[in-house]
Amino acid sequence: MTDGPLIVVGAGTVGLAIAYHLHQEGMAVTVIDRDPEGDRASHGNAGAIAVTEVVPASVPGLAWKVPGWLLDPLGPLAIRPRHAPRLARWLWAFARAGRPAEVARIAAALSALNSRVYDDLIPMLTATGLIGELHRSGALTVYESRKAFAADSAAWELKRRHGIEMEMLGRAEALALEPALGPIVACGVFTPQWSHISDPRHLVSALRTWLQAAGVVVMPGEVAAIDGSDPLSVRLRDGRSVTAARVVVAAGAWSGRLAKGLGDAVLLESERGYNTTIREPGVTVGREIIFAERSFVATPLSCGLRIGGAAEFGGLAAVADYRRSKALAKLAARYFPDLRTAGGVEWAGHRPATPDSLPVIGRASANDRVFYAFGHGHLGLTQAATTGRLIADLLLRRPTPIDLTPYAVTRFRPLWSG
Repeated sequence: MTDGPLIVVGAGTVGLAIAYHLHQEGMAVTVIDRDPEGDRASHGNAGAIAVTEVVPASVPGLAWKVPGWLLDPLGPLAIRPRHAPRLARWLWAFARAGRPAEVARIAAALSALNSRVYDDLIPMLTATGLIGELHRSGALTVYESRKAFAADSAAWELKRRHGIEMEMLGRAEALALEPALGPIVACGVFTPQWSHISDPRHLVSALRTWLQAAGVVVMPGEVAAIDGSDPLSVRLRDGRSVTAARVVVAAGAWSGRLAKGLGDAVLLESERGYNTTIREPGVTVGREIIFAERSFVATPLSCGLRIGGAAEFGGLAAVADYRRSKALAKLAARYFPDLRTAGGVEWAGHRPATPDSLPVIGRASANDRVFYAFGHGHLGLTQAATTGRLIADLLLRRPTPIDLTPYAVTRFRPLWSG
């Protein structure tokens, strides 16, 4: 092995979970991030450990809903006009991922990852003193009409086939579980395997602090490229170069640029999400609530009630449109009659989205000293600990507990040549 530390590029939840697992294996680890303590997608997520989410974003029939979403200027989906031409190949691949056979394949791959989540997450949280952050209280998905619930029946059946536990609730039962909800709710589904954490920002900060105290080096620096020659090195924007024994790319939505420099063209987009966190909402919520027709969620965090959602495709450089955060708070007020929306803190961040809803986990195609761990979309927090475990297994050339073929970077080659 070449002299130098093992470098993880990215100090979000996924990068830190990888650093944790590698440190536990006795490796010298350095994490490089342009702003290790700064704001990131890991801070503003909904706090969900969404192990029940095994259905890909692209499913049969979705195309019929998209025009209505796009026509609503503050609806759940937006595409910035200037970015649309660059999005064409990604959207084409997204449509292909919605074919029935592909949905079944992708759901199996998501289920394989998610079925391991607690096996890897609980030991990590316990060892780092953060197990108290985890709340295993399930989640409630609510519908405004039974017609809408019936339209989702195929997705619920697919989840059931993958071992997801669920309890169908009528209006009275849903309101008994979450009394703050109003009569707009017609029915719901309770999924007990879901959980949430107290505060994503605190979790990331505490995990980083624990790692530093344990000897992991966290270095500020914006990575410009990875030089795959011998010796392997990471080049920073300021001209510095850091020699590495191995490199793991876990830079979220920015990972595609680094992979491309190594010869791996990936279909990775920024799917910007928005939220509003209300410190004193005036309502009590016991678990994460998913609002099915409106595609947003509300999670009770220690920092307040977080109302999040939206999928906006505009690239990494587009300025955030915080009207979407305000719109989410207004939507939530339809469901929570007593909700106080004043004083909400608005936020926006870049989710790293692949068209098939699967992360990239594995070796670079042309360099077996570089590894990829990005593209987790809405499931970064959920799958972080398991991704860390898998990367450690790969680095140590151990058999992995699941087949990593579905997550290989090479799966994008036919999409670029097609």
